[in-house]
Amino acid sequence: MTRVNRAGLLGFRLSAVLAVLAATASAEPMHGIAMYGDPALPPDFVSLPQVNPDAPKVGSYRWGESGSFDSFNPFVTKGRPALGISTLTVETLMGRNYDEPFSLYGLLAESIDTDAGRTYVEFTLRPEARFSDGTPVTVADVMWSMETLGTEGNPRYAAAWKKIASMEQTGERSVRFTFNTEDRELPLILGLRPVLKKAQWEGKDFAEATMEVPIGSGPYTLASSELGVQVTYRRNPDWWGKDLPFNRGLWNFDEIRYDYFANPQATFEAFKAGQLSAYREANVAKWLSSYDFPAIQSGEIVKAEIPHGRPSGIEGFAMNTRRPLFADWRVREALILAFNFEFINQTLNGGLLPRIPSYFGNSFLGMEPGTPATGRELELLEPFRADLPPGAIEGYALPVSDGTQANRRNIRAATALLEEAGWTVGSDGALKNAAGEPFSFEILLVTGQDEMASVAEVYIEALKALGISARLNKVDDAQYKERTSAYDFDVTHYIRSLSLSPGNEQLLYWGSASATEPGTRNWMGVNSAAVDAMIAAMLESPDAEGFIAATRALDRVLTSGRYVIPIWYSDRSRLAYSAKLRYPERIPLYGDWTGFLPDTWWQAEQ
Repeated sequence: MTRVNRAGLLGFRLSAVLAVLAATASAEPMHGIAMYGDPALPPDFVSLPQVNPDAPKVGSYRWGESGSFDSFNPFVTKGRPALGISTLTVETLMGRNYDEPFSLYGLLAESIDTDAGRTYVEFTLRPEARFSDGTPVTVADVMWSMETLGTEGNPRYAAAWKKIASMEQTGERSVRFTFNTEDRELPLILGLRPVLKKAQWEGKDFAEATMEVPIGSGPYTLASSELGVQVTYRRNPDWWGKDLPFNRGLWNFDEIRYDYFANPQATFEAFKAGQLSAYREANVAKWLSSYDFPAIQSGEIVKAEIPHGRPSGIEGFAMNTRRPLFADWRVREALILAFNFEFINQTLNGGLLPRIPSYFGNSFLGMEPGTPATGRELELLEPFRADLPPGAIEGYALPVSDGTQANRRNIRAATALLEEAGWTVGSDGALKNAAGEPFSFEILLVTGQDEMASVAEVYIEALKALGISARLNKVDDAQYKERTSAYDFDVTHYIRSLSLSPGNEQLLYWGSASATEPGTRNWMGVNSAAVDAMIAAMLESPDAEGFIAATRALDRVLTSGRYVIPIWYSDRSRLAYSAKLRYPERIPLYGDWTGFLPDTWWQAEQ
């Protein structure tokens, strides 16, 4: 049985979002904060709108994951961290409501204070906040966590730390951060920083991967683990925050366990055998054809389609522009032309999934493909006109094939672009440059990425029509992480989920400073002054309209930059799960995303 629930989503409209974003911001201590205006929930809210506040606290939940782990420190670059550590055992000053574009409410902090220009932020801790060992969460812990994460942690923490001019304790339970940069998102970013216990790390190298479990203040503690096999968490009966309105209806399982498998197929087989509680299916054709096994027929497992209102994000094959081979936009456009999306989509998905049109497609933040920039978008882009790739201002849309395997029209267009870029087909049928070097590259995937491997194989065959020699290389997840962190690849599978509140993380995804720094998420090597300027405009915008214009302009520059060969997206998640499990009637704005499964789910009482 398929359960489709659109409550809380069909009523979502841009006008409603703008009404929230345009509200007048308060400049006094509050229970919450929004990117623009005031948060939607009042100070006396009793629970988040997308939870069942009366959900029973019983049962267990098991999830399968491909790969392995060798660290319990998810806050640094080294190692492959175990799932759940950050989410289940560690808390932040503020918690996010995923039924709003970007609003936070007090978690470890009872209040937040900032001014109209957001030149500073001050948090006041709750007096009852405790780590799992019973010791209080202090201002010293907050200050140490902020500085250590910003200087020794994963690069994703560094950008915000560099924007802090000063950090000072202003009271027994209060801490203030003053900023040196105009950035409206900074108070929210700091509100979402994990708070760790300072005393635990004294005399230790925080930047190293470790199997020592961080002492956190979250709802769960680690119960058991087997290196690379499983990690199990048990709900802490003494959790200090169990009675907070923000937490009511969340974290309802007594036990949460993550099992690791060699590949997605092994994970799926374990789910079919009843070893796992739920499975998220990314292949729509498989969803329609492979879910007729006995547990489905008996009703032990049910299916659900969970809609969402978030952007499409970007997924596909990323081209590493640090490699001279992919430095020319004409080459990248030729490779996009050779990717026969319509044929591949029909072959693998029955043609049922739409193509990703742009990074912020499927949302009001996305550009309008093929149309020229106007108004505020044009004003933002105009200073960079001479350096922008073709289509950024005039309008760019992904090429469409005729759906046949030959893809002749696009192959001809690709050939012409390659010739302009200095690549011609020699007498041996191989595409070569003026130095006689062949056009050859590797597509890097993780072992077990069967669907993407199928896409790559079709693509590799199509590239032969251009005289291009491409090869597929599948490696284990440890080698894959090492190579992508060092940008040691030609082309690889790339996926970045994007929210309705893009901000500082965009610098890590495609800011110029992240193009050369190892371990960032800018795998393509985007190095564009226009991209940096659009992100800055997003962060500095005093109103929602300017923020939307800057995001759309950023979308134009990234999409016309032709860094990724996009594949498809879905406006819903497809979940199969044990009939014993339940989830709330109201689906949050973000759907099946962070904050949904297992956060809001529960097990029916027997």
